[in-house]
Amino acid sequence: MGDVIDLKEYGEGFRADPHPVYAELRALGPVHRVRLPPPEGYDTWLVVGYEEARAALADPRLAKDVARIGETAEEQVIGKHLLFADPPQHTRLRSLVTRAFTARRVEALRPRIEQITGELLDAMLPRGRADLVEAFAYPLPITVICELLGVPEIDRLAFREMSNEAVAPSSEENAQQAMARLGVYLTELIEDKRCAGPADDLLSALIRTTAEDGDRLSHDELRGMAFLLLIAGHETTVNLITNAVWALLTHPRQLAEVRADLNLVDGAVEETLRHEGPVENATYRYAAQPLEIAGTVIGQGDSVMICLTAADRDDGRYAAPDRFDIHRDARGHLAFGHGIHFCLGAPLARLEARTAIRALLERAPGLALDGPPGEWLPGMLIRGMRSLPVRW
Repeated sequence: MGDVIDLKEYGEGFRADPHPVYAELRALGPVHRVRLPPPEGYDTWLVVGYEEARAALADPRLAKDVARIGETAEEQVIGKHLLFADPPQHTRLRSLVTRAFTARRVEALRPRIEQITGELLDAMLPRGRADLVEAFAYPLPITVICELLGVPEIDRLAFREMSNEAVAPSSEENAQQAMARLGVYLTELIEDKRCAGPADDLLSALIRTTAEDGDRLSHDELRGMAFLLLIAGHETTVNLITNAVWALLTHPRQLAEVRADLNLVDGAVEETLRHEGPVENATYRYAAQPLEIAGTVIGQGDSVMICLTAADRDDGRYAAPDRFDIHRDARGHLAFGHGIHFCLGAPLARLEARTAIRALLERAPGLALDGPPGEWLPGMLIRGMRSLPVRW
């Protein structure tokens, strides 16, 4: 396998700014054997080149369902969902939920997203300063996805605590405890909805959904789908909004351009997705058979991590990739993945981010940083900061 690169040796700076490390790795080659820093701490293959990452994301030989390669999977306290499934199971699961995220259905959410955005700004702006994450970037997507799925408002604070620990764990033990709590919570939520009868929310609809051939989601599949939609439906968008505002506030000339022409917000969101996207690495894949990636032999059963952040700063794909440029043609970025696992909620995330940033800049023309941001989230999955102090 060759030498293993221990990412822990890059120190705390790797969490705050991993891009120089990824650039160093890309210069050495597109694929490396690495040891992840704590709390993960185990070895995996890491793909850092753009073309190699794009191909790997769509390669059917890289399985998402660990059971497919004959290994014993850890006990699934959540249940099967799209990120743990391969065709034909993935095809079946996605077909049962995809109708809720069509362009027409997402566009129908626009008035409510605009209303929530306005209400959050009404509460925040009179204060003169705030933590943007706490006051705005977090409550918008969590409110949208919880309303969409039918999660009671009273449960949202507890859900946030469980969710944060699940996606950016402070330790392996805490992550396992958070997942167990989420499993219990979602089981009770689904049971409550079954007993309550028909309701106008997505989770209730999924409980009732029957495909043309009579297929339905099992209880475990419902729990897994609820978990995926709730977690992916807000964690990534929180960090997309925060990262975009951070990028604009640290690039004042481009901020001035966007303020002068709010139609540039769309470009700012796409460039944020490329330059500092909310998902650093795609969730694990496993080699269902021996294969090669860019001449590197991957053994059957080996885990592979595809680094979206590194791929989207590959100078073989984007000129001057470390430069934030709202006028760049960022098409082709991998922030939402590629292939059959392309993010189902991408249209919703884009709509929320564009709506939030446009309204914020429109109503807070004096928006500026009010101190350094909080620490970057731990782990290798989510790319975002815990807080962003701003004033206006």
